[in-house]
Amino acid sequence: MSEIIETAEPFFFLGDSTKPACLLIHGFTGAPKEMRLLGEYLNGQGYTCLGIRLTGHATTPEAMIRSRYTDWMASVEDGYHLLRGVSQNIFLVGLSMGGVLSLLMSTKLKVRGVAAMSTPFALPRDYPIWMLKLVSVFKKYNPKGKGKPGSGWFDQAAYREQVSYPQNPIRSTAELKKLMLEMRAALPNVNVPVLLMHSKDDAYVLPENMEKIHAGLSNASGAKTLYVTGSGHVVTKDAARHQVFESVLEFIQRVGGDV
Repeated sequence: MSEIIETAEPFFFLGDSTKPACLLIHGFTGAPKEMRLLGEYLNGQGYTCLGIRLTGHATTPEAMIRSRYTDWMASVEDGYHLLRGVSQNIFLVGLSMGGVLSLLMSTKLKVRGVAAMSTPFALPRDYPIWMLKLVSVFKKYNPKGKGKPGSGWFDQAAYREQVSYPQNPIRSTAELKKLMLEMRAALPNVNVPVLLMHSKDDAYVLPENMEKIHAGLSNASGAKTLYVTGSGHVVTKDAARHQVFESVLEFIQRVGGDV
């Protein structure tokens, strides 16, 4: 078993048992660390927060390549059942692929609401799954973007502390596409309140993805969209993070209240 990268470990912050609990889910190739500041903020308001590590993440890219999208779903389910020991009132809070998982798993688990940030509806280049699998036999990785590393970040100090794999494993991208197709099929079945957030300055997952997800939430009991500016893709760590934190808190307070 691969060792977890230092500072990228899962985290658990115990809060007030009369308040809802929050399951925090990081993104594709990322680590629990990108959700930690949000977890600390929510815990400071009394909420129990668990930041899980998705299978194959925060260790080695090879471990991620061996993982499948169903493993990532199982990671969320495991975290959910751990939190049920603290509260029966649980929110799923996800970034990027974590947002995909939050929306999908809200149709399979009993949750109070979902906050999904920087969530993709489709891949930027929407190649067929069979093609991604075939290419991955000959080429393991793709660059994360066209610019130099960190060019999409507004807070460069936060970027330097970010923990994620430097490239996208192509085989894992095929699994990500499978997961997004599952989410898209499940969107009409989401029946809990949803907060969607996206940065207008996100050049990695374009803002139009949020509108497409919102259009699919035909049966959610209240789906709100919120744009932020002055942030790249990782809105939980970049320069607009405090606006994101306050918006998630307001959503949880408005929807969940105390038990």
